[in-house]
Amino acid sequence: MKQQLIGTLLLILIGCSSAQAYTERNLLQKKADEATVKAALVMNQKWVKYPTYHNRPSWDSLLGSQKAMLIAQGEKLLKYQWKLIPATAYLEYERSGERNIMQNPYEENRCALNTLMLAELAEGKGRFIDQLINGVYQGCEMTSWVLSAHLPRQASRRSLPDFREQIIDLGSGGYGSLMAWIHYFFAPTFDEVNPAIAVRMRHAIQERILDPFMNSSDAWWMAFNWKPGEIINNWNPWCNSNVLQCFLLMENDPGRLAKAVHRSMQSVDKFINFVKADGACEEGTSYWGHAAGKLYDYLQLLSDGTDGKISLFGEPMVCSMGEYISRSYVGNGWVVNFADASAKGGGDAPLIYRYGQAVGSNEMMQFAAYLVEEKKAYITLGNDAFRSLESIASYAQFARTTPRHASPDVTWYPETEFCYLKNNKGLFLAAKGGFNNESHNHNDVGTFSLYVNTVPMLIDAGVGTYTRKTFGSERYTIWTMQSNYHNLPLINGVPQRFGQEYKATQTTCNMRKMTFSTDIAGAYPEEAGVKSWVRAYALAGKQLTITDKFALNQTTEPTQVNFLTWGKVVLKSPGKLTIEAAGQQVELDYPTVFDATVEPIALDDPRLSTVWGKEIYRIVLKAKEQKSAGTYTFVIRN
Repeated sequence: MKQQLIGTLLLILIGCSSAQAYTERNLLQKKADEATVKAALVMNQKWVKYPTYHNRPSWDSLLGSQKAMLIAQGEKLLKYQWKLIPATAYLEYERSGERNIMQNPYEENRCALNTLMLAELAEGKGRFIDQLINGVYQGCEMTSWVLSAHLPRQASRRSLPDFREQIIDLGSGGYGSLMAWIHYFFAPTFDEVNPAIAVRMRHAIQERILDPFMNSSDAWWMAFNWKPGEIINNWNPWCNSNVLQCFLLMENDPGRLAKAVHRSMQSVDKFINFVKADGACEEGTSYWGHAAGKLYDYLQLLSDGTDGKISLFGEPMVCSMGEYISRSYVGNGWVVNFADASAKGGGDAPLIYRYGQAVGSNEMMQFAAYLVEEKKAYITLGNDAFRSLESIASYAQFARTTPRHASPDVTWYPETEFCYLKNNKGLFLAAKGGFNNESHNHNDVGTFSLYVNTVPMLIDAGVGTYTRKTFGSERYTIWTMQSNYHNLPLINGVPQRFGQEYKATQTTCNMRKMTFSTDIAGAYPEEAGVKSWVRAYALAGKQLTITDKFALNQTTEPTQVNFLTWGKVVLKSPGKLTIEAAGQQVELDYPTVFDATVEPIALDDPRLSTVWGKEIYRIVLKAKEQKSAGTYTFVIRN
């Protein structure tokens, strides 16, 4: 935290030009080469901190009052009907772009497997063994563990699994690591039923995870062939953490294991090199658990597997990446939601606690306890075996942690160009500069969200349900991805453009004055005819002042400035309107050179409507005349 403050003070009034930087830190490789890894490895699964299946006293002691809960969850699945996924469910992705017809039953099976594993570990009487056998055997009989949306990364470029090729994605990695844990705990018990079961599991993990990882460097998430301008995102630590689990649990040859672990370190270094040193998650708060959170999982496994000899938990950058989640929490379940993030959430509290414990951040540990203050600490279920087991191991300490959410009034991420300003009058501003090729990018350079007493008033809508379109060539035909559906200007009728070169410049934060400023002209294409457009935010008392100072090379259409809200909008008089949402109200004063209209936007996508309701509203301020230069001032008062 001290390091972040020092960096902030040094960069208070300095424009940041490093938004697209890739820094050859190679922190992991500097810790250990392959020979050092080999010497440090704890072999034959002696690193596993959890009791063996038959060590009943230790499981009883570890689980305590949570034992009954886990058994009860397992009992619900004693008659679970394992879901078959037909070929047409995979084909549907390329036919209509629909993913969930394949993913939903797939995830139900994975969650059932994880829950049954935990239930049997809790009870230890064998009641859940047959169902576990049913689940793992069916899983092994699947042609592929890869999700339909990711199967086009096969050489065939099709969404039907091709038995001739095995690739690793988020789904297959997660399935493989879950299988590896089940194999670790229950292989001897399965052998008593039929030795073919554990052998089949080992074969499937070898074929689908271990061999593809070692035999190919072409997977984009590995980033071995990375080129400037390409994105390295959450896939990297997510897949690597799953792969590392599979190797540590299944490979007992020291040479082969050392080679695999070091290879994973080389890959994860690419992600750490790509992420900005300030620690912000450019993918959005909802992705923190998949990006920084999965990096933590990977680093924890690496530390465990080497008896703490290879660890990055003392690195300030790793701590800053963790604390991003507590800084981005506004309150009452609302979070800052740039990029493909939901405005509702808060994160996986047990994960946040463990991350904070590893890096020595009281802020994170107390924030985790704050998130669960009313429902108390809990054990993570879901489909992630490692996170479930880790939540069990840390449960007692987590439950004793003092709940508190405390973060600075100003948090400035100078490389990512995110700025959070809050005050004791209940206002919280989140604004950004950046560029339009961030991971999970929206064309939103210069946008902001404003919260009043934790209630979002001027908002970022977020993203709808993922389909083929979301991550394809048609991404920016989706309205939630467009700058004209963010709190930004439409200049000469032209919105911002996607691309590495479309970026903010002269982005600054002044901690003392509580201001943020960025020139967003570079985020618009040439046809917008914009020379400069400096968007500045100033927070003072119960008021946010937004200033747009601009100069245009041409004027072809009147300027339009848009604001999004989920609240009720009342146009009071020329230059004045009010917004009311969830018991809070603000007044927006705008220049009378604008005509104001309010456009409802129906939300028929449940991923949006569960957050905002049936519709949100775009406030459209359209200039009455064309101007080539000038200043517009907008004042929002609580």
